[in-house]
Amino acid sequence: MLGVKDVMKTINQKKLLTQAEAICLSRGVRLTPQRLEILRLISAQPGAISAYDLLDLLREVEPQAKPPTVYRGLEFLLEQGFVHKIESTNSYVICHHFEEPCHTSAMFLCDSCGSVTERDAKNIESAIQNLAQYAGFHLRHSVIEVHGLCSSCHEMNSCTE
Repeated sequence: MLGVKDVMKTINQKKLLTQAEAICLSRGVRLTPQRLEILRLISAQPGAISAYDLLDLLREVEPQAKPPTVYRGLEFLLEQGFVHKIESTNSYVICHHFEEPCHTSAMFLCDSCGSVTERDAKNIESAIQNLAQYAGFHLRHSVIEVHGLCSSCHEMNSCTE
């Protein structure tokens, strides 16, 4: 039986997927069933997921899926701003700011449980743009990755010390 938390997660996931479909329609791009399934799989994860772990999950519903299928899907989702790539772990996480595809995010990665929390980094964005301009660099996007412990893991670690 599903608990309240599970039901809310399912509702939020459906809302997220519906929002992605509407955005693709308004942009005139195709969110194919395969791309939608990849997005659904990523959105169901508590943290970031690698392309090969995604492939394993995708093969449960599409046994013929191959690595290029996943990589092409991820490329599309990245271009549309629906997911972020976590460079340090070569993995992917859902973006919770679909409506702003060109935003700066701070990604807080828990080194213990693997959870990823995205926070808007608008206050940092102008500083990065100023630094880039000073260096003669033209930004496309920026993601700030911060490694540490989430509050739950920090509490657990402080109890064992």
